[in-house]
Amino acid sequence: MIKFMQMSQHIKKKLGRAVLTVMLFAMAGIFLFPLIFTIANSFMSEQEIENSYSMVTSDNSEQQNNAFYGKYAGIKLIPDRVTIKQYYTALIKRTQFLVKFWNSAIIVIPIIFGQIIVSSMAAYAFAKINFIFRDKLFFAYIIIMMMPFQVTLVPNYIMASRLGLVGSYSSIILPGIFGTFGVFLMRQFMIYIPDAYVESAKVDGAGQLRIFFGIILPMAKTALAALSILVFIDNWNMVEQPLIFLQDVNMHPLSIYLSSINKGEMGIAFAASTIYMLPMLLVFLYGENYLVQGIQLSGLKG
Repeated sequence: MIKFMQMSQHIKKKLGRAVLTVMLFAMAGIFLFPLIFTIANSFMSEQEIENSYSMVTSDNSEQQNNAFYGKYAGIKLIPDRVTIKQYYTALIKRTQFLVKFWNSAIIVIPIIFGQIIVSSMAAYAFAKINFIFRDKLFFAYIIIMMMPFQVTLVPNYIMASRLGLVGSYSSIILPGIFGTFGVFLMRQFMIYIPDAYVESAKVDGAGQLRIFFGIILPMAKTALAALSILVFIDNWNMVEQPLIFLQDVNMHPLSIYLSSINKGEMGIAFAASTIYMLPMLLVFLYGENYLVQGIQLSGLKG
């Protein structure tokens, strides 16, 4: 009887794991489907896309709406004929795409490096240096971090306008460098680095800068990597800031260019979207372990 109960429990555990595995695979498939769909359709010709999704890509005239009423657009994942013509058009034939790509890099790269420096130094002060109103000031950081982006957009624009920065990349880069999330993430990580390291360094005569660069930063590499990945993904996808702060269309990043592709160029839109996703995918795949560890350590210890 005891053996039977043990076998029954073992079967239940295996069955539960199997069901959980199937559910996780299903959820992964749902989340990955848009990515697979975009990449697959990027190798289709314009004519094939037009034939496959005519009810979506055609003009919305009343007659066509009546013809398509009650029907659903089919989904195609395997091209009849693979072509890279749209990639050639996006990368070589049209210089706009590469210009917008480098515009995105010009905006994102300084924000990443700037936020790493500013956030790590501010986090060190909040975590390891005792000063008046420290906890209250950090609480103010938390409140600002929880505010929707639209709340701080107008004050940022007023400040940039008074400094004469509207119309330049600095109007986007400077607010990005001084973002509050990086300070929060790094502080949550640094606060649990043992104070004994800092105290022993002080006994040896080390100053705050030497302690920060020689002890704290090497121990916070995982959190720095996680912060870099999150900042990159967040700013690579920005839309509102360039639309508001940059009047010159030639200065707009790639994230805005994608929305300007015409309906009659769906193949180019799929190809451009695939290229647009590549940097994020490569960064995520390369730094996945750092991202998970950094967020896990700071989150569990927060």
